[in-house]
Amino acid sequence: MKIAPTSIQGILFDKDGTLLDYDATWAPLNKLAALEAAGGDPVVAERLLQAGGYDPATDSHVPNSLLVSASNDVIAGSWAEMLGADPAHLTERITAVFEASSAQTAVAVPGMEAALAALKGRGLALGVATNDSEDSAYASLAPFGVVEHFTYVAGFDSGHGSKPGPGMVAGFCEATGLAPGAVAVVGDSHHDMEMGRSAGAGLLVGVLTGTGGRDDLAPHAHHVLDSIAELEALLDELAGRKRA
Repeated sequence: MKIAPTSIQGILFDKDGTLLDYDATWAPLNKLAALEAAGGDPVVAERLLQAGGYDPATDSHVPNSLLVSASNDVIAGSWAEMLGADPAHLTERITAVFEASSAQTAVAVPGMEAALAALKGRGLALGVATNDSEDSAYASLAPFGVVEHFTYVAGFDSGHGSKPGPGMVAGFCEATGLAPGAVAVVGDSHHDMEMGRSAGAGLLVGVLTGTGGRDDLAPHAHHVLDSIAELEALLDELAGRKRA
């Protein structure tokens, strides 16, 4: 998919797989959450993890699987069905695990801090849209000193709905005063690209720092980059095309 050059004034980032290394950050978190859901039974926890898309042989996750793409309440709903548990209560329990431990397990993608500082320095409005909780988003980004760059941080529990719905983009536009066409959505999954497309975002950028590959993202994104470190150069290229 290709897009005509456009004027981008704001960037809404996915968090995990885009700003943070997904497998390094979430393999330990998902194991903790599964063990919590399983009542401490490691055999049951392993069954939950594998049903969610975790591969124990590689300590990684299947692209676009439940654990990679779904919101906490959807993950809890799937696990609750397997366990015969109450989904709302399980959502609270696994969210509490994520919020308590995400700062300890968070691993930034290379160059994340510098890329965000440069983009903010250009006067762009920056935001985060995650299917994690809002509190966990703040906790996992705080160790890197980048929270101050964001005008807007939204999780599945922030009142805008969850991905792949358009609500988080709409919330970002409301918070910044930008039209959707002036917003770039940057993420590592189909859910991110679908969210941006359904909201009318002007630019959809896939990045390869998550679980998906180039062939997986290319049909859904206008551009696919190795990481957000290449985003500033892409914006310059698009601006040059527009002037030409």
